[in-house]
Amino acid sequence: MLVARLLRASGYRVTGAGNGDQMRQVLASTSIDLIVLDVMLPGASGFDLCRELRKDSLVPIIMLTARGEEGDRIAGLDIGADDYLSKPFSPRELVARINAIMRRMRVNGATNSLTPARGYLFAGWTLDVVRRELIDPRGAVVDLSTGEFDMLRALVEAPGKILSRDHLLDLAKNRVATGFDRVVDVQISRLRRKIEVDPEGAPMIKTIRGTGYMFMPGVERQ
Repeated sequence: MLVARLLRASGYRVTGAGNGDQMRQVLASTSIDLIVLDVMLPGASGFDLCRELRKDSLVPIIMLTARGEEGDRIAGLDIGADDYLSKPFSPRELVARINAIMRRMRVNGATNSLTPARGYLFAGWTLDVVRRELIDPRGAVVDLSTGEFDMLRALVEAPGKILSRDHLLDLAKNRVATGFDRVVDVQISRLRRKIEVDPEGAPMIKTIRGTGYMFMPGVERQ
């Protein structure tokens, strides 16, 4: 497998799977830090497998596909992928995107004396930075993808401030620039569906037309 050889040459330990059944076997027996998922697989497609993974896993997912249409990219991100790369792609770009995601996970999972907050409280919700969990007002854990968690963290760390799409992209995704900034809008849409559960309540994430987004609730650092 070309991708596996490429990543091994870049210093990563790689376990390959040629279809959904093999993927499930690998996940049942191996600790996985990131999945590079091809859309075109025999049997269940990469889209189907991404949906399946997101039911009980927050492992970062980068999707690869020959289908480069914007609708396909949005669909991949909307079902939980953290990044999306169309074929043919630059091997260096794939490695750079993987490095960026892994670096972001290390930084966000580490204890930093300059950012001592272990979590944030807002409108009855808790964003646990250490465990990387979002807990709703009833005490239930709400599933967030890696990208969703990082996007929400960027917002709650700057309540009442306008954050531009470019700023959110830099803070939360740290991805290689492609000009495809719809990823921010997709992530925001998914977050709204998860945290704005009261149809009569005030919006938590306000759209600032032509600029970006603002997190509206008061936030308490833990």
